[in-house]
Amino acid sequence: MDKTLVLKPRVSEKAYAQSQDNVYVFSVDKSADKLSIARAVEAQFEVKVKTVNTVLSKGKAKRTVRKGGRPVAGRTSDFKKAYVTLVKGDSIALFAAAEDDKAEKPAKKEKK
Repeated sequence: MDKTLVLKPRVSEKAYAQSQDNVYVFSVDKSADKLSIARAVEAQFEVKVKTVNTVLSKGKAKRTVRKGGRPVAGRTSDFKKAYVTLVKGDSIALFAAAEDDKAEKPAKKEKK
């Protein structure tokens, strides 16, 4: 399950802020355990994992209205997040492309 474990990075403001502190957030399969998550991160990104914390988030209740005006209740899927802390000095280039784009853009010229 180590190399076949799908690690989807969660891209949000909170995840970006935590990546500055060497903590990266991934969406993982609900059956994945901490050890398999750590091994998968080490194998896929070639870094050393310090700790892994997991959170099982419950899906939210949603309600829609059908064409005839009939309300239909449902739920979004449950999901699991893994907060992976790396050893000091290691990093994953998840947000590096976004930071490079900001650095390359020239400043806007003032209109005269």
